[in-house]
Amino acid sequence: MKPTASQASELPAGLRRDLSDIAGPGGLLTDPADRWPYGYDNSQRHILPIAVFFATDAEQIPPLVALCNAHRLAITARGRGTGTTGASVPAPGGLVVSFERMRQIRRIDAADRLAVVEPGVLNQTLQEAAAEHGLFWPPDPSSAAFCTIGGNLACNAAGPRAVKYGTTRDATLGLHAVTGAGAAIRTGVATTKGVVGYDLTRLLIGSEGTLALITEATLRLTPLPETKRTLRALYRDIEAAADAVAAIMAQPVTPCALEFMDAAALESVRRYSDPGIPDAVRALLMIEVDGPAAGMDAAVASIARAARNPGLMDLGTAHDAAEVEALWKTRKALSPAMRHLAPKKINEDIVVPVSQLAVLIAGLERLAEERGIRIVNYGHAGNGNIHVNLLLDPAVPGESERAEQCLSAVFDLVLALGGTLSGEHGVGLVKRPFVARELDPAAIGLMRAIKRQFDPNGILNPDKGLPEAAKD
Repeated sequence: MKPTASQASELPAGLRRDLSDIAGPGGLLTDPADRWPYGYDNSQRHILPIAVFFATDAEQIPPLVALCNAHRLAITARGRGTGTTGASVPAPGGLVVSFERMRQIRRIDAADRLAVVEPGVLNQTLQEAAAEHGLFWPPDPSSAAFCTIGGNLACNAAGPRAVKYGTTRDATLGLHAVTGAGAAIRTGVATTKGVVGYDLTRLLIGSEGTLALITEATLRLTPLPETKRTLRALYRDIEAAADAVAAIMAQPVTPCALEFMDAAALESVRRYSDPGIPDAVRALLMIEVDGPAAGMDAAVASIARAARNPGLMDLGTAHDAAEVEALWKTRKALSPAMRHLAPKKINEDIVVPVSQLAVLIAGLERLAEERGIRIVNYGHAGNGNIHVNLLLDPAVPGESERAEQCLSAVFDLVLALGGTLSGEHGVGLVKRPFVARELDPAAIGLMRAIKRQFDPNGILNPDKGLPEAAKD
């Protein structure tokens, strides 16, 4: 059953009073100007919520969900809105539940290497607190200074370190959450082993708030490495770079980051600044290696051997902070460079098997030429997670339509190579129309049944993630 309160533009007086009673003083926004900023995320899509509820305590969530069920009021959970797929954009007339005020680190247990946190804690805040104990939490998205742990859990965020340390799913031990039926549940364990019952923790992570509202997380921490080295490899073509990626990932030393930029990305930087990289370079790899200081020279040598092939033009290694900064200069210049090249971009984060990287980039170059759309590619080559950026100007007649057609072809290419449509950004609204291309009908049907079991009235983040159901 669909929520029905979404047809209203203002809260009924009784519902407003009941929500205020649960929220407490200053915990409910109803003025349109106040709730406007909570209607969008980094996808740039916007829907004005009917109200914004600030959660401050886990005990508020069951009565809140019960009230919203009674009124069929849709709920969309929100952290800081850094997501790119529209997952935290509310349903029309729906309620936004912001967890930004639940930002307490309940405890860090160095002996058991875990942290217990509320969902509004910023990723960087947790990293700084864990570092005081010689630990870190592996997920490191580029928005770490601004994104919340709850948001990381919602889309299974990762970042460069995932190539060695895994994603949010791999770094989470257990959760406290409230289902769409209003039931408070505890999932997972506080240990690194545990097989009692189904793995609801991994099910909830990446579900984008469609199954339950997470109120607490127990996270697995990892010891900080003693040291780190940075390398930059320049190649004459994408095939050589892809061969190097495969070779690096096949040898015993796993890098903690293996980042990639293609020819279009390098050309974008050259138009914006002088990166000091010869024009003949057509692909770049940034490689970071961490671990014990005693074995670092040998680890770097192993990585360097794997990176060398006939297409390698230059391999540089940084030994101090200044040299590290110099090597990262080109990669850091990419984002501002793209802002100068086009007024809009479609940013996707697809994943293919590492062995298919060269075929993927060649196919993307072909699509760019055929569709007349500039495509810039970079990302986490070590696990085949590439950020595909389609640059366009909506003011040019027909360009937006060509870009959408090109995006559809990009997804077809990714799936043909045995890949997936989303690595760490989630599905939300943006990728929802394409999900049925990757998942078979039986799997989608099973997922719909799981959704109904967790959320029988369909009030949690409706119309996100799974494709639209066929009309009878």
